[in-house]
Amino acid sequence: MMQQQSLLEQLVEALRCMPGIGRKSAQRIVHQLLQRNRDAAKHLARVMTDAMEQIGHCQRCRTYTENSLCHLCENTKRDDSILCVVENPSDVDAIEEANYRGRYFVLLGHLSPLDGIGPDDIGLNELPALLDDETLVEVILATSSTVEGEATAHFISEMVKARGKQVSRIAHGVPMGGELEFVNSLTIAHAMSGRKII
Repeated sequence: MMQQQSLLEQLVEALRCMPGIGRKSAQRIVHQLLQRNRDAAKHLARVMTDAMEQIGHCQRCRTYTENSLCHLCENTKRDDSILCVVENPSDVDAIEEANYRGRYFVLLGHLSPLDGIGPDDIGLNELPALLDDETLVEVILATSSTVEGEATAHFISEMVKARGKQVSRIAHGVPMGGELEFVNSLTIAHAMSGRKII
């Protein structure tokens, strides 16, 4: 007969679903919450439950929101002539920190035929409606520099070019403040091929 897991063990296992949280880290978190911060843990549990039940995807850009449109899509002061295509909602947060003022489209992944992920699986069937908007002038492709991210960018660039719109790709290469001796050769090669005249 199999022994049922204790609540303590269930809590440790539940925390392991988080990226970067292994068994030892989960145990430390559980013990910290139980020993010193039960009220905060109860609050966390309530907020997590509400978030899982109420947060969905924006009907326009597909990022996370608890409303039909996210706060970025509702903002009438954003630049409708530029659309930035990203892989994940976390990419939106990163680009917002760089003071980008245009619109977004979140793929929620990238093309990966080996994993059975095709265009419709990442929402590319929804993208044409945004591309056909007459106010749109440029599409910025901000997918990752992985093989899948590059393939996704190429696929989308063909969709954009077919509509006569301008398409650009974010630069990849040496990070600000980075020293060349610590950057791998592939990154340097990408930076060299993407160089621009100054």
